[in-house]
Amino acid sequence: MESSLEQTLQDGKLLRHVNALIVAHLRDNNLNQAATAVASATMTPLNTEAPPNKLLELVAKGLAVERDEASRGVSSGGLFDSIAGVPAGHGLVPLPTTVDFSSMQDVKGSSKSFPKHETRHVSEHKNVARCARFSLDGRFVATGSSDTSIKLFEVSKIKQMMLADARDGPVRPVIRTFYDHSQPINDLDFHPQGTILISGAKDHSIKFFDFSKTAAKRAFRVIQVLLVYFIFLMFYTWFSTCALMILMWLHFGSVMHTGYS
Repeated sequence: MESSLEQTLQDGKLLRHVNALIVAHLRDNNLNQAATAVASATMTPLNTEAPPNKLLELVAKGLAVERDEASRGVSSGGLFDSIAGVPAGHGLVPLPTTVDFSSMQDVKGSSKSFPKHETRHVSEHKNVARCARFSLDGRFVATGSSDTSIKLFEVSKIKQMMLADARDGPVRPVIRTFYDHSQPINDLDFHPQGTILISGAKDHSIKFFDFSKTAAKRAFRVIQVLLVYFIFLMFYTWFSTCALMILMWLHFGSVMHTGYS
């Protein structure tokens, strides 16, 4: 049974290698559509690596062996006959044999094992979450929503809530909720050196929240983009008017001075 299982695994490894050579050959010859189809059908990575023209080299060697056997009157038989192997550069290459999968037990293959992921309800906004950001130290994560609110989570409490044997009762990972914008939140970020959360929203404002204060619901500093633009426009208009008056005074003053002289 063990020898049969080992042979089956070897056959499967050989077939995977052949599939990889076919995909690489098609891809390297710019037959991308065919390469994609074969890769999808055989579950072979499309970016598999293989030496150039390796498939053609192996086919040429196989045909040479077949011609040699025909000239010697030896029947090569089918591909899945019980021949031990065909000559290769380093001895014999085993040929695959017919496999009866109904008589086989489940065997763990060599595929990668991925960690299990679980989806748990943490908290929810009243509308979709449009952005999220982790703090640099990884302790907090903030989310901004179309409902104009910002929620701040403590990562350690999220992990604690994910534990199946949590016995301390329900864990609330949301430690702060801020309501100070009047339009959906566009982006969030943490200050690199302090407990400051910065947000930008469709209400054309940038707001600064100090999440070290448990009672804080509103921003302690606000930058209104429209107000800044309006101030700049007023300053530009005032500066342009002053500059024009100075130029007029210099021009007409010099003319008047020349006339009187």
